[in-house]
Amino acid sequence: MTPRHQQWARLRDLLWLPPRPHGEQPRERVVGFSVTDALAERFGLLIIIVLGENVTGVVDGLSHEPTGALTLAVGLVAVVVGFGGWWTYFDFAGHRLPRPTRAGALQWMMIHLPLTAAAAAMGAAMVGLVEHAHDGRTPAATAWVLCGGTAVVLCATMVLASSLRVWSEDLGLYRPLARTCVAMAVVCVALGALRPAPLLLGLALVVVLGVPWGLAVAHRVAREGEPAV
Repeated sequence: MTPRHQQWARLRDLLWLPPRPHGEQPRERVVGFSVTDALAERFGLLIIIVLGENVTGVVDGLSHEPTGALTLAVGLVAVVVGFGGWWTYFDFAGHRLPRPTRAGALQWMMIHLPLTAAAAAMGAAMVGLVEHAHDGRTPAATAWVLCGGTAVVLCATMVLASSLRVWSEDLGLYRPLARTCVAMAVVCVALGALRPAPLLLGLALVVVLGVPWGLAVAHRVAREGEPAV
């Protein structure tokens, strides 16, 4: 038997099910799935690429507006907001493996979909934020897309973190962190409704994204300061 015939034979054995006796229910084929280090790394690279759209959006917005101090300030703050999304994901969930269960792996993979979409929405909103840098209030569409995307990034990152192995190992960090991220997501929605000036909106989002990060840093510093047992 040639190698090609051997491959077809293996494929036939995988796909073919023998006849069942009358009345017997069909058997389900169980498909195993696990998240490897390589897969986690590639998902992290995808998030980096999507978050890079924030920089692209800022550059696109600057290219359509006369360069001025206020416009540059809004562009710089918008880039920092993009970095805030980056550190939210990678500090709390990125490059970490989920629980070794089918449910954990499925949750880990599926939650990346809204997370990636929200990060892309933030990047798309940066164009309008920079283009309207001199407006008294941020346009409604830009404010809602940017603030809504930030809120989804915060919440989705925590849902993703709950699927990780380290979640149960460090509940002292992740439980208050999850509550803080939900609270900051509510603040994001409020900012979207208020629609302050683009510069103020960007600065507020930087603070919102910095609060969970500051909580995590304070927790780790306090833990390192504890005496070894």
